[in-house]
Amino acid sequence: MCRTKKHMLAYAIAAAISSLALIPAAHADDTTNAPADQASGKPATTLAKITVAANRYDASQIQMDAVNTVNVLSADDLKYTAVHNVAEALGLLPGVNVFNTGQSYFGGIDGASRGEGMFTSVRGLNAEYNVNLINGVNVAQGMAYSRGVQLSLLPPSGLQTIVLNKTSTADMDGDAIGGTIDFRTPTAFDFSAPSSGSVTASGRLESRARDYGDNGLGGGLAGEFQTKFGQDHQFGIYASAYYDKRSYVNSEAAAASSAVNDGAWQFARTTASGASAPGYDPARNLISTGMNIGTSSGDTRRYGGNVSLDWKVDNTLNLYARATYGYAKTAQNTTYLQIIPANVSYAPIGNTGLYQPVIGRIATRFWYETNPEKADLATFQVGGDKTIGGWTLSPSLFYSFGDNDRPDHVEISARNDQYSSANFPYGASTVMSYGSDNLPYPMLTPAMNAQLNSVATMYARRAGQLTKSYSGQEKGGAKFDARYDFEEGPLTSVQMGLKYSDSHREFTNRDWTTSKFNDGRSFGSLGLIDGSYASVFPGVYNYTVPQIDQGALKRLIASRVTASNLDTCSDLYVNNWNCNTQRAREAVTAAYAMATFKWGNLEVIPGLRFEHTDIRNTFWVIPQDATGNEIPGHFAQNHTHYDEPLPSVFVNYRDGDGAVYRGSIWTSYTRPAFVQLGGGSQVSVSADGLTTITQGNPDLKPIKSLNIDLSGEWSNQHGGHAMLAGFYKQLSNYIYESGSNPVNAGTSDAGFIRTVKPQNGGDGKVYGVEAAVRQKFQDMPAPFDGFGVGLNATRQWTSVDLGMDGFRHERIQNAPELMGNAELFYEKNGFSVNLSYHYAGSYVATYDYFGKGASWDNLWIRPTARVDLHAGYAFPHGIQVDLSISNLTKNYSYWSHVGRNNLAISDVVDSGMTTLLTAKYSF
Repeated sequence: MCRTKKHMLAYAIAAAISSLALIPAAHADDTTNAPADQASGKPATTLAKITVAANRYDASQIQMDAVNTVNVLSADDLKYTAVHNVAEALGLLPGVNVFNTGQSYFGGIDGASRGEGMFTSVRGLNAEYNVNLINGVNVAQGMAYSRGVQLSLLPPSGLQTIVLNKTSTADMDGDAIGGTIDFRTPTAFDFSAPSSGSVTASGRLESRARDYGDNGLGGGLAGEFQTKFGQDHQFGIYASAYYDKRSYVNSEAAAASSAVNDGAWQFARTTASGASAPGYDPARNLISTGMNIGTSSGDTRRYGGNVSLDWKVDNTLNLYARATYGYAKTAQNTTYLQIIPANVSYAPIGNTGLYQPVIGRIATRFWYETNPEKADLATFQVGGDKTIGGWTLSPSLFYSFGDNDRPDHVEISARNDQYSSANFPYGASTVMSYGSDNLPYPMLTPAMNAQLNSVATMYARRAGQLTKSYSGQEKGGAKFDARYDFEEGPLTSVQMGLKYSDSHREFTNRDWTTSKFNDGRSFGSLGLIDGSYASVFPGVYNYTVPQIDQGALKRLIASRVTASNLDTCSDLYVNNWNCNTQRAREAVTAAYAMATFKWGNLEVIPGLRFEHTDIRNTFWVIPQDATGNEIPGHFAQNHTHYDEPLPSVFVNYRDGDGAVYRGSIWTSYTRPAFVQLGGGSQVSVSADGLTTITQGNPDLKPIKSLNIDLSGEWSNQHGGHAMLAGFYKQLSNYIYESGSNPVNAGTSDAGFIRTVKPQNGGDGKVYGVEAAVRQKFQDMPAPFDGFGVGLNATRQWTSVDLGMDGFRHERIQNAPELMGNAELFYEKNGFSVNLSYHYAGSYVATYDYFGKGASWDNLWIRPTARVDLHAGYAFPHGIQVDLSISNLTKNYSYWSHVGRNNLAISDVVDSGMTTLLTAKYSF
């Protein structure tokens, strides 16, 4: 379906919802809700599963009541942080790692330089191993190349509760090896007052932008309103809306990116051909021979809201309709000063038999890109609950769409060596020295430094390169759940259900490259420079860097791009237009049955779920004739199907109201990314006549997992709650995130034809321990009875066989071995203060970064630590003021490096400190 029709459909559904006066029923995994008294802090329900939690007491009660292992963030948890979005908020929970870049088209340092968390891994499993829900509805996956969802789209406002399910019962979707994250919005019946609402205004300040002389200001406005009406207050309406803006300028030092893109790396001790010398650890032998130093600037504007319409028809029938929408538009502009080595040779070191690199010259260049993004995410659902005798029947219809587009991505550059390869001779074996901060410092001649400080006098290379990418998915379907409750006997209930979802996905990417200038014009003559930053990386690198006029850049490339510049991946126009186009349709049919047995305090829940998946991919094939010449291509299709039985058994023992002990064995799986199943077919012929065909693999197996979970939770009547959990996951057919590249590419030869396809890896395992405790010292004498502490820690171990020689025992991507949060808080008489510390250990981000067929060059992320501060006060008459500061100590937000124990080749982002001031008026 085209974008216009899709959004028209969304608006039509929203209009239909708003024309209803339809009540809450709970989601298929919820039970009947009682009104929540948010002021008193009473639990919102007396049953096992609820929809929302206003405060930490509610959140702890949800966790205690749940039949599976869950972690919950309440509305207060979200309010007391200075995080940018819900991805960062999830990092407050045990077992969750938040990372700020992925493998898509704003991966690496490009994504990280935005300075905000984008994705989460749960219990060692990457973002595509999680199921993401809004009010129980599966959200569309709009990301290119991945099944992950970009959670940075969602702000922490507008939500009431985030529930992270770490184990899955049979009534939940089976494709969640990591976890199921349910973002829940309130309904009118979650408030005790007949009508109420609030208005919130906020102001934001980014410290790093201030370091550059920019204002770094942002802010937002949000509002919500709910009312219940009718003779018996049987109708309820809740609506909320928000708008916010963030402006940023962050610093980048990119030696790892320069190494992989520009070849700016060597071994310190080499053979005559430049290989790592025998007896030397390749990772520790690495040196950087160049780098990019730059700024990432721009802004993000978000808006959206949600609506819940509810109708409590009678004591046996509840109906509801819900809609949510979020939109984010990001402008991101990256400016790099480049130091690039050229003419490298290798000279002997005396008679040692060792060699060292000799860098013939240094190229000084300038590179600039725009990285805009438009993303949206919407969900719609209608449904109800009907009680007939012992039966509860819960039908619902749902629809979601999501887009992650990269319109008008532009790259443009300038070079000192555009017309000559003799500029700036060098002759040394290394370029970098390193300070106590472990950052590289270029050792350049005065002439090189002068040229880097004068981008305007460099030669303009071309008018630019333009890329347009669009990625989106829409998903809809229906589900029906039925539960029968028995009045006597150990069998207390049986539950069964059906679910059908059908999704459509489309991705396109097209590229135009303008011709090179050949008249010697300078970059300054293009009319693009509009001011400058005095220091490209304040406090570290003091080169002057220009700012670019966006309007002038758009006009320049628009005036130069022609149809003949289309060069996405081929020589023929029709192939260039279609080669990076992929469409997919995925239909999933699921059925489940489960029962609940109770003997006193012991509860046993066996279940079985079955999911059948049909996937049809459409992609472009570029063929060649008998002589190896490219000919016009055509669209082709392949087909994949999966049949997955998913048994589970959950055992819970409740020792009164103060303790619950859980044990579970359950199974789950994850389907491979669409691009791996149905990527386009590319053909190339080598000089010796070998034809290589690279394409997707519809025969990829799903990743499967056998999961074991043991946990205990305890609460007391004195403001305390504790949790201890152990988990184990046995994986098979592992696939890691690889962006658009074939994952674990395998080859098969037939004569002079070689086929390259992604392949499954082998087995793996994830196991670990999580612990959390929160205690308010309410029994201490005043005023100390307002103090409290909160702690959680996760220790996990991961090991996986990637399926390639040299990669049989790798750490899983984005999975630190150690994570933790610590909080000291004070809450009394409307006053609250929270000082918190967040830590995540090192982890692997990308395997085999240099493509050397070994793990020594994996890209690692350094441990990260952050200190946050919050202070708030509730004034009389419904006024609440909160001040939150994130990254109080201004630690670097991203630091990647090649090789686990070597920082010589690193990418670093400094995004400074964020201050958020909010004022809320409730009525």
